Amino acid sequence: MSSPARYHVEELLTNKNSTQQSSPISSLHDDLLLSCFARISRLHYPALSLVSKSFRSLLFFPELYETRSLLGRAESCLYVCLNLSPDPTPSWFTLCQKPNGTKDKNSSGNILVPIPVPKSPQAHCKGVVAVGSSIYVIGGPFHDPPSSDVWVLDCHCHVWCKAPSMLVDRAYPAANVVDGKIYVAGGCKDFNSSNYMEVFDPQTQSWDFVVCTVAKKCAPSVFNSAVIEGNFLLFTFTNECLAYTPKEDRWEVIEMLANLDSGWLWALWHSNCMIGTIHYCCRYLAGLKWYDSKRQSWMDLKGLKGLPEFDHHDCVKLADYGGKLAVLWTKFSRSRGHKEKTTGWCAVISLERRNGDEDEEIWGTVEWIDPVLTLHNSYRFECALAATV
Repeated sequence: MSSPARYHVEELLTNKNSTQQSSPISSLHDDLLLSCFARISRLHYPALSLVSKSFRSLLFFPELYETRSLLGRAESCLYVCLNLSPDPTPSWFTLCQKPNGTKDKNSSGNILVPIPVPKSPQAHCKGVVAVGSSIYVIGGPFHDPPSSDVWVLDCHCHVWCKAPSMLVDRAYPAANVVDGKIYVAGGCKDFNSSNYMEVFDPQTQSWDFVVCTVAKKCAPSVFNSAVIEGNFLLFTFTNECLAYTPKEDRWEVIEMLANLDSGWLWALWHSNCMIGTIHYCCRYLAGLKWYDSKRQSWMDLKGLKGLPEFDHHDCVKLADYGGKLAVLWTKFSRSRGHKEKTTGWCAVISLERRNGDEDEEIWGTVEWIDPVLTLHNSYRFECALAATV
């Protein structure tokens, strides 16, 4: 947006008394304002909402996001879920630009800000997925009874709604997205071939069972899952991996340690994410890795100038941030007054594939790295993921 309207909006954001001053923009028609807002990065929306009540209401108009889509301005928005003691309700944050519009030359100016979503459902890291502009929280947490509940966060207006319930109750199930559909497995108290897995189609808003032909070899719980080359892999506590190929409706059992690089155990117990068709993980003291399915091995992500070394004290999460790798981690510190605090950091890394098929490498360039959040209470870092808005 390079028109004078853009610069006037930016002036409003940086002027503390802007809401009290008369301005030509206040008389613009809503349609024109929506057109202007649609051209501004979503990172600036929290700041725009501070200008006036009318601006804030316009940011929730469905027409705004329809316009963004038509203009090709839809973008990835990063979300983080934390459980902050003593509050039993999960807290959600989103990445945005600092509202004062100022930043020093070595800073991105990005911070994590809390989003006003009261009564957020309990979330667990395995059961949170994003499809388009929606974030789904599926099933019951680890210490709660099994549940068929599914909640969806509309990332346009930040409102939680009940989605159609699953067909069976599940506790701590594993969820993944394949071709726009959500596959959920495990967590059943009484499971068999017909109810071990089910799939949700966001387009039709309906659930269907996926018959598991290897159910007798299934463990009732799945400690994690992944999608590799279109296959939904379920890693069980019995040292086996169940692979389901949706396109062929085919199941098979893989002896995990014999047929998969043992680095998968580390990746799945810690932080990993998929960008395109490539899986990435963080190994403490060993840096960021990517999985080469042809070599069946975890390879070093090269480059990464400026990224710190992570140790076992750091809580690290990875997320696909619009084709870039978002790395979020926390650092504990103690001030002179012996007050304890934890700083949340974020780095965004662009990725480049180099060389040929036989000796392919992936290089990462750190675009920015900044402290984005300060915590003074104990916490549990549930998940980080991005929705398209």
